[in-house]
Amino acid sequence: MPFTDRTDAGRQLAGALRHVQGEQPVVLGLPRGGVPVAFEVARALGAPLDVIVVRKLGVPYHRELGFGAIGEGGVRVISEDIVRLSRAGQKELAGVERAEEAELARQAKRFRADRTRLSLAGRTVILVDDGIATGATASAACQVVRAQGAGRVVLAVPVAPPDAVEWLRAEADEVVCLSTPRAFRAVGEWYADFSQTPDEEVTSLLAQASALGKERSPAQAPARTEQGAEAGVAVPAGGVRLTGDLTLPQGAAAVVMFAHGSGSSRHSPRNRFVASALNRAGLGTLLFDLLTPAEEADRANVFDIETLARRLTDATRWLRDRESLPIGYFGASTGAAAALRAAAAPETETAAVVSRGGRPDLAGPGLADVRAPTLLIVGGHDTTVLGLNRRAQEQLRCENRLEIVPGATHLFEEPGALDRVAELARDWFTSHLAAQSVAG
Repeated sequence: MPFTDRTDAGRQLAGALRHVQGEQPVVLGLPRGGVPVAFEVARALGAPLDVIVVRKLGVPYHRELGFGAIGEGGVRVISEDIVRLSRAGQKELAGVERAEEAELARQAKRFRADRTRLSLAGRTVILVDDGIATGATASAACQVVRAQGAGRVVLAVPVAPPDAVEWLRAEADEVVCLSTPRAFRAVGEWYADFSQTPDEEVTSLLAQASALGKERSPAQAPARTEQGAEAGVAVPAGGVRLTGDLTLPQGAAAVVMFAHGSGSSRHSPRNRFVASALNRAGLGTLLFDLLTPAEEADRANVFDIETLARRLTDATRWLRDRESLPIGYFGASTGAAAALRAAAAPETETAAVVSRGGRPDLAGPGLADVRAPTLLIVGGHDTTVLGLNRRAQEQLRCENRLEIVPGATHLFEEPGALDRVAELARDWFTSHLAAQSVAG
């Protein structure tokens, strides 16, 4: 059995969600069985826990087919196509909705008692269940939390059939599933103990989580600066203003600028996980978008390395005028190419570069001009990118090293892989940036 019980599943799942910790997520458990799993996730991540009460609206006389879902706060998500195809009368549909509204109110009151429902506005939300069979409830939960204002939705479960996981990738921004067995018949088969979770256990765990949240000291919370942790900034570059988040721990010795890859943004959970590790080590970080939302709509811009490098160079000049500190670059995917191209420009005076799963080959002949110490980190199972990095390393004339994370794929989603990336980046930057800070 992959999981002893829901507590064991929650602890294992928490390990696979460490990369989201830097986003200060809210964890929501689907009742009833999802709450014990979510409790362990929330405790491990130091995140607030709440219950997500969702009721699927089933078509009359065909209740397994959902025509929508409802959630707290008056959230109502309806599929007009299914309503039309069902040919059900409005009175019948309204009757289903009234019945489910009453049950939703009953469950919410029973589980949450007098506690206020957590606000999801703009937050990263981790939706947790003990497993997925068809995915219908998980899909409804994703739609409901989006309607409640969630900024990003991460669906996390210990076990689910492969086809359900693939379907749900269109509903959530990220799906984390520890096991996707092809011979899947029921969630309970993958637990040694899958006994029913009573309502009393759900209310008890939610109360415990609430008490832990009140007792958690500032030292246990994610690192915050005296200036207010992540300060929103507008970075002038290339004739536009780019949105960013600047974090400067008290007494920061240097700042690392992040250049994200294609299909990502400054909200990248992987980059934020690394940034959080750098902040804890006393390094400042600037995560910002190299393109405006309108520019990102044109996929050709994502691979325009020359433009991205110029933007990064302009942003470096802006940051140097604002903060008199050594500057390093952390680039991922195509962002690594932009970071290396910018580091080759003498005016940036870059002190160190780290590439995670990067495409240094896209930096072109400028690789030979890079003088900043450069660390290339690649997953051992990311074979194509590993080959590209090895060839690019031969062109570098600066101090450089290639670190391979065994068993990791391109996104370093495997347990412990991203932790290793964060450790390598932290050590490289603290060594080389600190040295320049002392020399300065």
